[in-house]
Parts: sequence; structure tokens; C-alpha cells
Amino acid sequence: MTTRTETAILAGGCFWGVQELVRKLPGVITTRVGYTGGDVPNATYRNHHGHAEAIEIVFDPDKITYRDLLEFFFQIHDPTTRNRQGNDIGTSYRSAIFYLSDEQKRVAEDTIADVDASGLWPGKVVTEVTPAGPFWEAEPEHQDYLQQYPDGYTCHFVRPGWKLPRRAEQVKP
Repeated sequence: MTTRTETAILAGGCFWGVQELVRKLPGVITTRVGYTGGDVPNATYRNHHGHAEAIEIVFDPDKITYRDLLEFFFQIHDPTTRNRQGNDIGTSYRSAIFYLSDEQKRVAEDTIADVDASGLWPGKVVTEVTPAGPFWEAEPEHQDYLQQYPDGYTCHFVRPGWKLPRRAEQVKP
């Protein structure tokens, strides 16, 4: 039996922290970090101007939905800070969803509307929703970084008790 897979590309600040938390989700098959969303071909750590540090996630949609991934994504980073996560500042650290289909775009926009309506964050979401373009895989030393260096820097964490309600659930009597 072959597992059905889908791919998601997300940017939420330093790619190390996002990868470390997302990889642990049931239904996530593989992750890799890289650069996307800019104009530099063959982007590298030293030359990725305009690109975001991002994570490519291959997942089993029968075990975890794209919506579930996005809800977790919005829980582990602050989507209300433009071009910044923690001490990391610049467009490389922007919050972005790079969609691969019209359905992913629809789900992303719906999820952002739920995050904004929820009041879970102190401001409005600034996460970009943009079509996916080329994804340039980061160098080997950046892949699985927090597996190699468990005490390495990260500004991402699971927020206890964080549960995103859907707008439709909020209006029911």
C-alpha cells in the first residue's frame, strides 16, 4: 500500500526551530529546510537576499491535514511581527505560507482569518500568502540542526493550551 502525500512550504523565522517542532507531528514524513520567496537563483545561507528561511514538509494527509499543519505553525511562531522572530530580524525571518494549490491558498486564508478572529495573538497576522516558487535546499549543516545541536538557538516553542477556534464555531449559540 502506497502512502498518499502532500507538500507544504512554510516560513516562520529561523528554519531550525520550525523544523525541530514540525518533524515530531504524527503524519509528517520528511522535512528539509531551505530558501524560497526571493529572486536569487541557487540561494545559499551566504546569498539568499529576498528569500525567507523556510521548511518544506512532506506529510500524509490521511494522518494530518494541511489545516492542522497551519494551526500548529501559528502556535509555534508569532505571526504578528513583520520580518522578525525573537532576536532574528530581517526579511529572511518573515512569516509566510507558500501555497502549492488553490486549495492550500483557500485553507491558508481561512486559517489566518480564524487566527485574527481568535484574539490569541496581540495583533493582526502579517503572514504572507503567496504562490510557491523555487525552493533551494539549505546546506547540510542547516538540515536537522537542532538534532545535531540540541542546545542550539531557537525562538520557537509549543504554547501550552493554545487551541485555535474556527470562526464558524464562535458564532454558534
